[in-house]
Amino acid sequence: MIRVMLVDDHVLVRMGFRMLLGNADIAVAAEADTGEQACQDYARIAPDVVVMDLSMPGMGGLEAVRRLVAQDPKVRVLALSAHEDTAHPRRVLKAGALGYLAKRSAPDELIAAVRAVAQGQRYLDARTAQALATAQIDGDDSPADMLSEREFSVFLQLARGMSVAQIADNLKLSPSTVGTHLYHVKQKLNAGNQSELTLIALRWGFIEA
Repeated sequence: MIRVMLVDDHVLVRMGFRMLLGNADIAVAAEADTGEQACQDYARIAPDVVVMDLSMPGMGGLEAVRRLVAQDPKVRVLALSAHEDTAHPRRVLKAGALGYLAKRSAPDELIAAVRAVAQGQRYLDARTAQALATAQIDGDDSPADMLSEREFSVFLQLARGMSVAQIADNLKLSPSTVGTHLYHVKQKLNAGNQSELTLIALRWGFIEA
């Protein structure tokens, strides 16, 4: 039986996923409501698949995926997101996730995705795969493409209204390092302040209103 760790900050979402997976004979071995908790519990739980929501308080899902991969290069992560952009799937797959599933997908697709990732196979829902392929063919450049991995993480947290001190704590960086990243992000995105960064993030679907 496939053993899964569910990582999502919404209790009702985890409950729904647990029931859905249980009906398909997939066991939920553990749950976590933050990326920090997932990283802390992963070694002890040793799940076959980590189902990771990307939008959570604290470090968030993208940073958690990076840390899990650093902890165990063989970790099998299925990332979930409500975002409509192409930057999130590109970034999290590059960070080491095996699969990406939009939360708007049909329930049965979660089961198929978990089974595929458990076998070490790549999985992308059809709509996300089409969006990524179209963006590559059309050459649609997202503003996020100009940012490094660390700059993108700082950008997302800033856009959600977090302070430099909060970001430093979440990402385990010094405030001065976060300040340097912030400066580069503003320069690259031609933004004058945090409010403008938030507008850019909303416009491109990186965060939800």
